[in-house]
Amino acid sequence: MLRKNYIYAPGPVTVPPQVLAATAKPIIHHRSADFDPLFKKVNEGLKYIFQTSNPVVTLASSGTGAMEAAIISTASPGDHIISLEGGKFGERWGQIAQAFGFDADRVKIDWGTGPDPNLVADLLKKRPDTKAVYIELCETSTGALSDVKAIAEVTRNTGTLLIVDAVSGLCAEEMRTDEWGADLVGAGSQKGIMLPPGLAFVSISPKAQEAIKQSKSAKFYFSLAKYLKSLAENTTPFTPPVSLIFGLEVSLDMIQAEGIENVWKRHARLAGGARNAMKAIGCSLYPRHPSNTVTAINVPDDIDGGKVVKTMREMGFTIAGGQDHLKGKIFRFATLGWHNEFDALTIIGAVEQMLAKLGHKFERGAGMTAASEYFETNR
Repeated sequence: MLRKNYIYAPGPVTVPPQVLAATAKPIIHHRSADFDPLFKKVNEGLKYIFQTSNPVVTLASSGTGAMEAAIISTASPGDHIISLEGGKFGERWGQIAQAFGFDADRVKIDWGTGPDPNLVADLLKKRPDTKAVYIELCETSTGALSDVKAIAEVTRNTGTLLIVDAVSGLCAEEMRTDEWGADLVGAGSQKGIMLPPGLAFVSISPKAQEAIKQSKSAKFYFSLAKYLKSLAENTTPFTPPVSLIFGLEVSLDMIQAEGIENVWKRHARLAGGARNAMKAIGCSLYPRHPSNTVTAINVPDDIDGGKVVKTMREMGFTIAGGQDHLKGKIFRFATLGWHNEFDALTIIGAVEQMLAKLGHKFERGAGMTAASEYFETNR
């Protein structure tokens, strides 16, 4: 039997062939005149997808590198920070902050929800000296969306920075960095930007640039001050992965050709169809504030949740399961990046087949029908 493999995890995602082809171009030296115009072009493209006029630096790392750089480049030992944690990746903010000796107020919120802006306002009233608030755009482990715009309304006229992990959410969710007033926004290459893993990005507001100048934290490779200085000369302080930047040029061209608002709308449409499909086959959504980045589904009571991801893998589909106390309780799939409605129907059909194999009782084809109808009425 011919086997094909399909990636529907919330990253790494399937990479478009034209992007892959670009990464195979002959290498150029990163300190040569050939690199300068390439890097200048991608830096302008990054500003577009972040919706900012401020600098966006490029790191050779995973998205966690962007998170670490944002923390250690803006705070000093002993500074008070607030980490809003409603899932595994929100917890990472607090873990990094504690590792570097900051006074971390790790605020737990219900998994599956986004942070309440009123909670943020109350926390800042108690501690107006707070250096930064750390949040997720999309909490990938739960499929929950944060209201970044509303939280930025709380922080933007204070001395507190708003630092956003948009590693999975950038390009999938609306993110208007400058308009809303987010100070640092981090992202990774292997999600909505449609590249292989290996690049991370951080947009930096003027308020954050001032904080960087004042930071006394120990740092070297992840010093955003170094990256800002080099960016002014169209280069990087350390060796960049040139092949990935070739691919980045193509992926940014694709996003700009479609238009970032259309990219957001496409992700919303595909996720809306997927959510309708899951409800039609007797499955409920896990998050109360669902994201368009990843669809998180409660495992039906009539099947063994421990077999969901394994069965999908046997069918050639890579999806994600639950983490920590959600292991075996939810499963997650994403129509993230290089996907259209036919790709969405493919994963919906595969989920139907998997659930039927595991004994879930539902009307076969109901999910496909519900999604198709949603796509027809939401063009």
